[in-house]
Order: sequence, then structure tokens, then C-alpha cells
Amino acid sequence: MAKAKAPRRVAENEALAVGTTIRGSAQKLNLVAALIRGKKVEEAMNILSFSKRAMARDASKVLASAIANAENNHDLDVDALVVAEASVGKSVTMKRFATRGRGKSTRILKPFSRLRIVVREAEEA
Repeated sequence: MAKAKAPRRVAENEALAVGTTIRGSAQKLNLVAALIRGKKVEEAMNILSFSKRAMARDASKVLASAIANAENNHDLDVDALVVAEASVGKSVTMKRFATRGRGKSTRILKPFSRLRIVVREAEEA
């Protein structure tokens, strides 16, 4: 007996993509996510491709995945897509130690972040 199919987490006219382990702090990733919230998908990809921030490369990969999910899995029109949601959260943090003078050590924290992008098919006005 198979497990029941999981319900959709988003609406019928939306598609979702999640980047679970993006190397960098959530605060820096949120600055990049703020640039694309509410924008058309084509405009958001242009903003991310010309951004100087290093996190923009990872954010553009997640956005491209959301666009591909919308097109292939949910049969949505790519030209009418809008970034409905771009939320950022903390993921795991790697702990490392660096040796210091006089036999001491210092903790180094290497954070990872999560990026959740939802694209929505906008109705033509």
C-alpha cells in the first residue's frame, strides 16, 4: 500500500523552488532577495545577472529552477510569471576552529542559508 500523495504547498497558478544549503549568511542573502521581490521574472533574472553581490549567483539558480518547475511541472506561461515570494532563513552552521597565539583557539562559524522562491502566473489586466 503506497503512501498518500502530499498536498501542494502553493496554489494552482504558482510554482516553488527551494535552495536549502546556500553558503553565506541569511542577512546577506536577504539583501539579494529583496531586489527581486514582486518583479517580473525576466526583470529579476536581469537584476541578478548584473548584481555585484556573490549571493546573486545562487539566487539566480534557485529562480531558474522555479521558472523551470512552473513551465515543465505546472504548465504555466513563462512570460506572465512574477516573483510572488522570496523568503530567506537560516540553515546549518559549520563550526571550525582556528589556532591562535599562546596555545589558544578561536571558533569560526560558517553559516548556510535557505532560499524559497515562489513564482506566480499573473493575470493579464
